[in-house]
Amino acid sequence: MKHLLFSGKQKLSDLIHANYKLLQVLPRFNIKLGFENKKVDEVCEQYGISPHLFLMVCNVCTFDTYAPGKEAGQLDIDGLILYLTRSHQDYREYRIPVIKEQLNRLLDRHNAREEESVRQFFDDYSAEVIKHLRHEEHTVFPYIYGLKQGVRSEQYHIRQFEKNHGNIEEKLHDLKNIIIKYLPDQNDGELRNQVLFNLFWLEEDLNRHTLLEERILVPFAQQLEERLNINHE
Repeated sequence: MKHLLFSGKQKLSDLIHANYKLLQVLPRFNIKLGFENKKVDEVCEQYGISPHLFLMVCNVCTFDTYAPGKEAGQLDIDGLILYLTRSHQDYREYRIPVIKEQLNRLLDRHNAREEESVRQFFDDYSAEVIKHLRHEEHTVFPYIYGLKQGVRSEQYHIRQFEKNHGNIEEKLHDLKNIIIKYLPDQNDGELRNQVLFNLFWLEEDLNRHTLLEERILVPFAQQLEERLNINHE
C-alpha cells in the first residue's frame, strides 16, 4: 500500500502534526513558526523557498521508503546544499554541545574510570562526525557546484563519496548501549533519560540527513557527471 505524500496544498501545520520532527527542518529553511493556516506553497513563496525541495526534504524525513521521482528534475541544488550546510551548523553548534554538556553532568556522578571512558567515547564520535561534515563542505559540495558550472575533475567523483558514506551512527549506537546497559545507577534517571533522548534524536536526524544525500544529492550529481561524460568505472 502506497503512503500519501505531503503536497503543497496542505497546511504546513498539518505536516507538523503528522510528523513533529519536522520542527527541526523548519529553521534549516529559515522558516519561523507563526505561519497561521497557510499552505506549504504559500509559506515557501513567502520565504523564497522551492516548494519542490521543501516537500522532498519533508517526505524523506517522514516516509522511510520515499525516493524522489520526476520531482527530482526540478531540484534546487543550491537550496539543498544550503539546507545541508545549515544542518551541519546545527549539529556542531547546538546538538552535539548540548549532549556533551548533559553527558558531563551525568558523568560527574560516576567514578573517574567510568567517566573517562564514556567521555572519550563521545569525544571520538563527535570528532568523527565533524570530520565527515567538513569533508562534505570542503570537498563534496564544491565538487557539485563545479559540475553545475560544467567543470570536470579528475581527482574526485561522486562515487567516492557514495562509497565512503559510512555509518557514522554506529558509534552512537554503541554509546547508547553503554549508557543503557553498563553505566551504574546513581539516582540519575531523569538526566540519563535526557541524554539518551537527545542521542536517539541525533541518531535519527543523522540517518535522515544521510538519506537526503543518498536519495537526492548523489543522484543529482551523477546526472551532472553523465552530462559531462564523466566515467569512473
